[in-house]
Amino acid sequence: MKGCVDEYSECSVDEIAEKYIEGTPEVDTVGVHVDDTNRLPRTPEVITGSNNEDSTLTEGTVHYDVRFDAIAPTSAHDAASQDVIRLIINVEAQTAFNPGYPLTKRAIYYCSRMISAQHGPIFKKSEYGKIRKVYSIWVCTKPSDEFQNTLTRYSICPEQLIGNATEKSENYDLMSVVTICLGKPDSENYTGILKFLDVLLSSSRAATEKKKILEEEFGVAMSDELEREVLIMCNLSQGVRAEGRKEGISIGEIGMLVQLVRDGDLKPERAAEKAKMTVEEFKKIMATYPLQTI
Repeated sequence: MKGCVDEYSECSVDEIAEKYIEGTPEVDTVGVHVDDTNRLPRTPEVITGSNNEDSTLTEGTVHYDVRFDAIAPTSAHDAASQDVIRLIINVEAQTAFNPGYPLTKRAIYYCSRMISAQHGPIFKKSEYGKIRKVYSIWVCTKPSDEFQNTLTRYSICPEQLIGNATEKSENYDLMSVVTICLGKPDSENYTGILKFLDVLLSSSRAATEKKKILEEEFGVAMSDELEREVLIMCNLSQGVRAEGRKEGISIGEIGMLVQLVRDGDLKPERAAEKAKMTVEEFKKIMATYPLQTI
């Protein structure tokens, strides 16, 4: 959020976590039918995870990896105000950078769905002024060579054709797509969020190396819980490589799926399908990680 969302660029990471997000974002666990949803609008002072699956009677189902709500820092000082600016943020992990269609178009489609899904729970009839800005952030672990170690944002911006009339940005700046394309260390752009995510999601770095880099270069205080999670990700990467799955979804995604199955929030069959594995392969990976380490 700090590196990709304009509204949080001046905030510290701790400030973002403590002030602008509450609760646990929903991770591929909730399904919602846009056609018949009857949820009430959320109160401005409460930040809750958004439903992370949209579906309609005619379009089928769309799954979001992670989706949550947040309050923009500029308005958080007056949470009871009518002018509170609220955002809906979606984060996706993507390994296949050229899956047979332009990934950017899919990301824009996700933004469009997150806007249209606000009709009913967020605004009714012609209350278009209540529409919340949406972000769709894509972490691409295996981009094409020319996209490696790049961070790109696609947004709506005005183009003055005749005259110089100025519209308030909050009336048109309603969707942004961000692509975070990871790459090899031998690049001048290999820094900041690009290096942070590459280290965190690496399948070749040992847990001790990850811990050292995250602490010394990025100031991440390694609590016992966070250290366990880093170790789990390293173990998962080894398990996936042992299964010969060098291509496929990211290690982070598999880790989340393992967690969801063990928490009883997702069935193994569904997790295996999302991991592009057979049920037997997925269960074999799960079996290599003791329950108490999660």
